[in-house]
Amino acid sequence: MRNVYRIVGMLIAVAVVLQVASIALAGFTIAKDADDGTSIGADYSNFGQSYHSIAGTAIGLLALVFLIVSFLTDVPRGRALAGIVVGLVVVQFLLAVVSFGVPALGLLHGINGLAIAGVAGAAARRAVVPNQPVTSG
Repeated sequence: MRNVYRIVGMLIAVAVVLQVASIALAGFTIAKDADDGTSIGADYSNFGQSYHSIAGTAIGLLALVFLIVSFLTDVPRGRALAGIVVGLVVVQFLLAVVSFGVPALGLLHGINGLAIAGVAGAAARRAVVPNQPVTSG
C-alpha cells in the first residue's frame, strides 16, 4: 500500500503542474484569440480552460483516494498529510468559485495550487522506505 500511496501522491503533484500549464495555455489562447478578433464572451471557451476545469475535478477525486489509502498504510504522518491535501483541495475549489466574483483572489487560487503539489509531493516522498530503492509495482 505504500507504493499506492506514493503513486497517488505523485499523481496529484503532477496533475497540479499540468493544471498550471493548462491555465497558462488558456490565458495565452485568450490573448491570441482576442488579437485575432475573436469575441471573448460568456460562451467563449478554449482547450486550456476546459482541461483546467475537468482536471481540477480529477484532482479532487484523487485527493479523496489519497485520504482513503492513507488509512491502509503505515506511512509516517501519512494520514495527516493526506488530510491536509484534501483540505487544500476544498479551499482550492472555494477559491475558484469566489474568484469569479473577486478576481484578485485568483492569486490565492494559484498559490494554493502550488501548496497542494508541494504537500502531495512531500507525502509521496515519505512513502519511500529508507535504504530501499524505489521500484515499480
